[in-house]
Amino acid sequence: MNPQILFIFVLLLNLISISISLQDPNAKTPKSTLSLAHVELTKYGFPVGLLPATTVLGYAVNQTSGEFTVRLGGACKITLPPDNYVATYSKNINGKIVNGRMAELDGIRVRALFKWWSITGIRSSGDDIVFEVGMVTAKYPSKNFDKSPVCEGQHSSS
Repeated sequence: MNPQILFIFVLLLNLISISISLQDPNAKTPKSTLSLAHVELTKYGFPVGLLPATTVLGYAVNQTSGEFTVRLGGACKITLPPDNYVATYSKNINGKIVNGRMAELDGIRVRALFKWWSITGIRSSGDDIVFEVGMVTAKYPSKNFDKSPVCEGQHSSS
């Protein structure tokens, strides 16, 4: 091997070694932290993946009536598993929640059959999540929603 190439190779290895040793050994790898709204979902029997992994600026639940509001850092678009439907979340999501059921939802829409549909309710049924769009329902394994989806971008209100 050429002595100059060997020297450069050893120098690079030393630089990498030095940069690794300068890193804080107590520094933790950033983890996806769940907001209190995500945690609240689990208290009602829902997976955290029903809310996008975005900044939750606030949420409130009336323990008596079940009325809730979630205020996101902005509207966002996601792709819902497993059928890759595009869904949008408004900046504000409202509805009523009780154990295993959300109703009167406002702020979540899904695109199917070339049209935007409002998701009006969500039920937790055993190992499944049932989405309601008016009288029509669609059932998916809840394990598809174990992780919060990442917002793909802003959406229009169309």
